[in-house]
Formats: sequence, structure tokens, C-alpha cells
Amino acid sequence: MTSNGVPEVTDAGFAGEVLGSELPVLVEFTADWCPPCRQMAPVLSALAAEEGDRLRVVQLNVDRNPATTNAYKVLSMPTFMVFRDGEPVKSMVGSRPKRRLLEELSDVI
Repeated sequence: MTSNGVPEVTDAGFAGEVLGSELPVLVEFTADWCPPCRQMAPVLSALAAEEGDRLRVVQLNVDRNPATTNAYKVLSMPTFMVFRDGEPVKSMVGSRPKRRLLEELSDVI
């Protein structure tokens, strides 16, 4: 669990926690050195609290989990990917306000 209350996933747990999830999962690929990632922390925390019955929200630290980061060819932080039924269905790069993030997620949740 990260400081903002959003669970952190790892390379080891990614398949079970993300790909095997019953709900769609929003994964933020993040890094400790990334200021826009830190700006997204309260947004993701609020999103997880408000949409928790329809969407799972998790974070993956790219520096500590290179296998998953490389597997999905993530190059910029933050990158958001939505996984449904084990497949990535949407990808977004860069920080954004919660309202815009919700709008962009409306077709997948």
C-alpha cells in the first residue's frame, strides 16, 4: 500500500492482482523521481475511493518492477493503463485532473 492508500503491485504479483482481476484495473506506472506522478496521488486516491466498486486502482513503480514496465513498453511517467479480462484496453500518458481522467475512463468502466 502506498502512502496515498492506493495498493502497489509488483512484477511478481501483476498477473494475479491485475490480469486476473474481476474488475477493470487502472494501473499507474509511476516513479519516485516523477513530480507529475506525485501530483496524481490525491487524484488516484479519490478515484479509488469513489469508483472502487467498478474499478480497481493500483500503482506500479517502474524502477522496482522493470519486467512489467518493459513488457508493456512504458517509456513515460506517469502512464495509465486500463486492463480488462487480462488485456490492456486503454493507455494514457501524463497527469490530468480527476474530471478528465473520469471522462477518459467512462468507456471502460
